Amino acid sequence: MMDWLTAPEHAHWVDLGISVGGRLLGALVLLLVGLKLAHMLANWIGGKLQKSRIESTAALFLGRIILVVLQVVLLLAVVQVLGVPMTSMFAVLGAAGLAIGLALKDSLSNIASGVMLVTLRPFHVDDIVTINGVTGKVEMVNIFQTRLRGADNQVITLPNSLITNDSIINLTPDTMRRIELVIGIGYSDDIDKARAIAMDAMQSDPRVLAEPEPSVFVYELAESSVNLGIRCHVANADWFATRCELTEQVKKRFDKDGISIPFPQRDLHLVSGVPSLGGKAEPKAA
Repeated sequence: MMDWLTAPEHAHWVDLGISVGGRLLGALVLLLVGLKLAHMLANWIGGKLQKSRIESTAALFLGRIILVVLQVVLLLAVVQVLGVPMTSMFAVLGAAGLAIGLALKDSLSNIASGVMLVTLRPFHVDDIVTINGVTGKVEMVNIFQTRLRGADNQVITLPNSLITNDSIINLTPDTMRRIELVIGIGYSDDIDKARAIAMDAMQSDPRVLAEPEPSVFVYELAESSVNLGIRCHVANADWFATRCELTEQVKKRFDKDGISIPFPQRDLHLVSGVPSLGGKAEPKAA
């Protein structure tokens, strides 16, 4: 092997192997070190953005964009270390970019939608939102997707394009939220008495805010009940628990004071002695 390597006629191949091996080794070291530095720099810039006046959702998104840009620059540097001509590389990238753009148009749409979400800011990190029938707390807005945390602690991932193409219901735009219950009472029950019971149930709960003032009104004269609308406001964090407990308290107090809550029912009237086609009476229905 040594004789082969030292032979004059093989010197060209030895020099080529050393050159190519050096380039490959240099490119590998640059790639590994560059990826580490890119993540460190992106995390540092993201941390600075979050500590600044920039909104947290925009800071997270910009941090992801910076990481992708650094990785693209690193890839070009690695290609240059390998000795690939940049002019040819840009031509290849242009053609590949067109093909990839056509193939990944949905992904590009997600990127554009992510920019819209960060710019228009229909919600922020930690907001409770309902999107496409799914409710959860916003955890992160990435380049392609937005991640929510559901009430059962499940992770919900939605494509950004789906979010911008659907209605967005932000359940936490302010510090308080309204509770509205629709509870029916019988037509023979006293509306004023039922209103007083419901008002007392709301005013007795310390989580119910005094302003805006709680209210009870006749919502609808339904088929089998008089539906009362019971409204009050609570803090965002208290909404679910207060709503459930208030429903229970109103039911118990209505039962205690003789206020009925009707359920759907029909009266069936049996008619006997109807003549048949033959002129004879039908037997009486049981």
